[in-house]
Amino acid sequence: MAFEAHPVTKERWADLVELFDRPIVRTCFCMFYRKTGTGTGVGRENRQAMKALVKGGTVPGLIGYENGVPVTWVSLGPREDYVKLRRSPVMKPVDDRPVWSIMCFFVDRRARSRGLSERMLRAAVDYARSCGARIVEAYPVDKDERSHPDSMFFGAKSMYDRAGFREVARRRPTRPVVRKALRPGSSSTGP
Repeated sequence: MAFEAHPVTKERWADLVELFDRPIVRTCFCMFYRKTGTGTGVGRENRQAMKALVKGGTVPGLIGYENGVPVTWVSLGPREDYVKLRRSPVMKPVDDRPVWSIMCFFVDRRARSRGLSERMLRAAVDYARSCGARIVEAYPVDKDERSHPDSMFFGAKSMYDRAGFREVARRRPTRPVVRKALRPGSSSTGP
């Protein structure tokens, strides 16, 4: 199948809504770490908050397509866009270096087991680099046993290992912080 990933812009808003019209992401709309406070919000509130970001020109992530159909998503951006990370016991800053954070993956259940998360990770790294990022950071799950795909929205550490990320902190046994240094002008998919 032909695959491509694109930044979520106003022109792609309808595709994101179509993809997020699934039970697992319908209420969150990938806003939890972008908001302050203890609540996660409700579906309509989170959808409106995400729409306001996109309408205001913020690219909150990438959407992946197979044969023109939206099937996958990755949330990423400058760390400061994710206000809840500041106080997170697991994901709080390792240092004061500017990083881009990769927060969440979603793959439609009908499109799973085709390597789409890895493709989106490569696309996310390339997009961050194109925006001037020099370090990309993520907060994967590191467990020996297989987890249900719906609980793996941070991604598996093994996927990040294969993509050249290195562990820089571990504050909980199954939750490392990993980073990849980016060189200007290079690409995850090319030389």
